Amino acid sequence: MLPDGSVQLLCLTASSGVPLFTRGASRPLPFSVIGSLNGVHMFGGGQGAWLSSCESQGGGQVVWRVFHQSLMLIAVSGGQQQRSPAQETSSSCRDDPICLDRLLENVWSCMVLVLGLDELMNVRNVERLKRDLRSCFGLIDQLLGDQQEGMLGPVTHCADTLLPPNPTLVQEAVEGFAAAADSEFGCLLVHGRIAAATEKWWRLAPQEVVLLTALIRSLSCGGAVSCDYPVFLPHGSPSVAHRLLRFQLLPGADVCVLCGPTPSLYQAESQLVGRFWSPLVECLRDCLDVGQRCLPKSVSLRPDVLALLLISRETRRSISCVMTPASQDPPPPPRGRAWELLKLFYIFCMRRYFRQEESGSSEAQQGSAEDFALGFTHQPQQCYLVTDECKSYALQTPQHQLFLLCPLAVPTFALRSVATQTLADVTAATGF
Repeated sequence: MLPDGSVQLLCLTASSGVPLFTRGASRPLPFSVIGSLNGVHMFGGGQGAWLSSCESQGGGQVVWRVFHQSLMLIAVSGGQQQRSPAQETSSSCRDDPICLDRLLENVWSCMVLVLGLDELMNVRNVERLKRDLRSCFGLIDQLLGDQQEGMLGPVTHCADTLLPPNPTLVQEAVEGFAAAADSEFGCLLVHGRIAAATEKWWRLAPQEVVLLTALIRSLSCGGAVSCDYPVFLPHGSPSVAHRLLRFQLLPGADVCVLCGPTPSLYQAESQLVGRFWSPLVECLRDCLDVGQRCLPKSVSLRPDVLALLLISRETRRSISCVMTPASQDPPPPPRGRAWELLKLFYIFCMRRYFRQEESGSSEAQQGSAEDFALGFTHQPQQCYLVTDECKSYALQTPQHQLFLLCPLAVPTFALRSVATQTLADVTAATGF
């Protein structure tokens, strides 16, 4: 139905099947196909069968989700032909039904984040809802198009974080700034990743943290140095809006708070921003210098590490980076492809071996993991995969999950020691 590697998102009313919007692939699906996708789901429901996903003859995927019996979201991917397990990390995560299911879950939550649950559950005027949903398109397109390279939070539901060189200074500044703004929820974003946040910010649901971070990135791309934006928390406050105040401190560094009616945007910008952040300009520049590596220079990584994703299982935070290695033979994957391979390897491991941490993980994810793991009498703690592009290794401890990409030149038997040393080096130097 679609070209390989492309994804199209459809939103319809659940009761009548009226299309509300289409996002994604440049060539939209014909109206007859959209009607058929809605019709087959409705037919299955009428016969007592719940249709959640299917695969087309050409390898494409279709995933359906109905939310609160109000709106239906459908994700359609162009896909590829059937692949062996070893090839699952050599294509695109857009072809994976688990990834598509999580996409629908995130899109629904971002619609709640912007419009509120009441607006979506009680559809009184379809044309008005169509207009209101346009305000979600920027965030939906960011989730759909993976426009922010290296942001894995929408897939992992862990906050993408950056470890600053002077964590104590920025942490104290964030807490002081939030308190002065009469808020307990504040965070500092550097290059779109959370560098510091208040305790209450971290207590938000993991998906809320991820989507708020994506929204702040989207607002930052708009060019305004400050904004006052109403948001609903999909899990914590889906019907009552909060104010999200965002301020650009330096290009690439933003601070934000969730607050009530006070202070006004002008008061916070004129009285609080300079007071708390002007003394920390050099510290902020040091944070910006960390860049996409996400780790301070005090952390040294082995030269045979191409990319890593490290997740704190308790806090649901993650750090990830792709290194730029010296010339190798064979050459390593390009930077963009390395990010894609890292994401695919994470999905591969979570689908087959590791336990999903979130209590709210989708039925599709749980079912897939259970089906494959029926033959296991234990919980796997480590796994590896060798493909034509790189070698991958993952390990799980009670505190962490580490996913690693290494060059093909690294002997397979050495992957375990590379992973364990990398985990020890990062945690010892940062306390992550």
